[in-house]
Amino acid sequence: MRYSLIALSTLTLFNIGIVGSVSAQTTPASAPSLMASNDLAVLTTDVKVVGVDAQLTNIALQTVRTRMGGNTSATQLQGDIQALLSTGLFSSARYGTRESSNGIDVVFEVQPVIVRSLVLNNAQVLPQSVVNEAFSTQLGQPISPALIDQGIANLQKWYEENGYAIAQVADVRSVGDGVLNVDVAEGVIRSVQVRFIDDMGQVTTGRTNDQFVKQQLALQPGRVFTTEQARQDLTQLYRLGLFKTANIDLAGDARQLDVIYELSEQSTRGVNAGGGYSESSGLFGTVSYNDRNIGGIGQNLDLMVQLGQRDLQFDATFGSPYRLSDPNVPGYSINAFRNRTISNSFGENVALPNGDRPREGRLGGGVTFTKPIDDWNANVGINFNQVTIRDSSGNLAPTDQFGNALSVSDRGMDDLVTLRAGLSQDRRDNPINPTSGTILGFSSEQSLPVGNGSILMNRLQANFSNYTPVSLFGGENPEVLAFNVQAGTTIGDLPPYEAFRLGGTNSVRGYNTGELGGGRSFVLASAEYRIPLGTLPATGVVFADFGSDLGSTSPTVGANGATTNRGVGFGYGAGLRVNSPVGILRADFGLNDQGESRFHFGVGHRF
Repeated sequence: MRYSLIALSTLTLFNIGIVGSVSAQTTPASAPSLMASNDLAVLTTDVKVVGVDAQLTNIALQTVRTRMGGNTSATQLQGDIQALLSTGLFSSARYGTRESSNGIDVVFEVQPVIVRSLVLNNAQVLPQSVVNEAFSTQLGQPISPALIDQGIANLQKWYEENGYAIAQVADVRSVGDGVLNVDVAEGVIRSVQVRFIDDMGQVTTGRTNDQFVKQQLALQPGRVFTTEQARQDLTQLYRLGLFKTANIDLAGDARQLDVIYELSEQSTRGVNAGGGYSESSGLFGTVSYNDRNIGGIGQNLDLMVQLGQRDLQFDATFGSPYRLSDPNVPGYSINAFRNRTISNSFGENVALPNGDRPREGRLGGGVTFTKPIDDWNANVGINFNQVTIRDSSGNLAPTDQFGNALSVSDRGMDDLVTLRAGLSQDRRDNPINPTSGTILGFSSEQSLPVGNGSILMNRLQANFSNYTPVSLFGGENPEVLAFNVQAGTTIGDLPPYEAFRLGGTNSVRGYNTGELGGGRSFVLASAEYRIPLGTLPATGVVFADFGSDLGSTSPTVGANGATTNRGVGFGYGAGLRVNSPVGILRADFGLNDQGESRFHFGVGHRF
């Protein structure tokens, strides 16, 4: 028997076929012809049942072989008595006969079983107290199929309300001495299997290790199947970022259930090479490699090397996720980097004494540990950044053309050592391409006053996103209404390059990066309406963004101690998201509230 996870049916059975223990009693004296040694068959002119209610009377009449208008005999009547007792409904039974003009009339006199106790079998999750309550109207009363049916319905309702979609009451029967036997089949899992399918829906060989997948699951052999745990398992599998689709198929029956996870894998490995020219690096070539599923166990590696005429840059990250199978070991991520580019931390009007735009270089690394705490994911880490401000020749440049400081130290080189802690609660159905749910995060990053600059500051940030499926256009896949709100502030020292910058691809679209200015505090709000484009691997988006520095002052100022920054801005527009082997590619066209427009490109959703 196979079940659908969406519509799981249940089956209620009632069986009354257990042999009773009370001996038959007969009254043959009134029908001597039936008691003769040759046991002659005699026509039955009437059959009655006395001693029980109408429902048990009907059951008794359907049980016996002796029927009005048919022949019967002493042997057959004795068999009828045994048949009545074997139903388990009657504590005693006997028959009587009376001659009529054409044959005999037969009367079966029976007494119903009085139900005095309940015995529950094969239950893991159903409490005895619930069974007692479900059959409370039957206990101490003559057995009643109607009351038993009501008790079965009560138990099925309890299973459904508690998420045990496969569980069912398999059998209820009287077993003598007033004992009612309640047998249940709760959907105990016999096996958990993993099946990989390709884009055509055919079974294929997966790159992900089967055991690694099973270690992420709450449903395990020997446990009772629940829809809530099934949903949690699918959410956990999506959170791994390894699968495009994840579904559950069920096979077997309610006593022995096989749970099959059908998974379609993402493209998790890629190599890219390119080149170009930039003002900061000159001619350059870039090679990158990424693998989000090393060894088939969800470990990830990202490598990027850029070699240019003036510089060598790299970025390397290796991570191992937290695993439910080893709850005492946190996940971790290790990163090392070196990069240098024209700084986005300063406005386009900021120039060095020699007229160059400031180049911002960062060299460092860090390690971060992650582990869940109840319904939250916690992370802690330590990071080191050596931040330098230079001109195009590579010379350190601590001030701009007006003498305003571009670094905390007077050398143009700062050491930024920070301890970071964060909490997040992710309830999205899919972290890569969510269609429902929320994600909420808080973080605090505290610097240690060591090295060049002796910077002492704390950055506080909060981030919330909500995703709601809607169906205005009635397509196969739902549209998504998505909202995001971010806010942050800095306490203590504020290096100019650490100001919150507003405007750009990941901020207020329609403005260039940092064009709205930057300050000690900010708030940013965005809304998107995402519309799947039929069977194409693409999604259309309309969006609106708003950002404000909350009146905080940019640390990069002009000749008189202040430059003009808008500080508040609004953008709107439309874009396209394309599913590709390297992830979701993003292209947006934004218009701002000053009548200007920009194209923005990126990887992954804006939020």
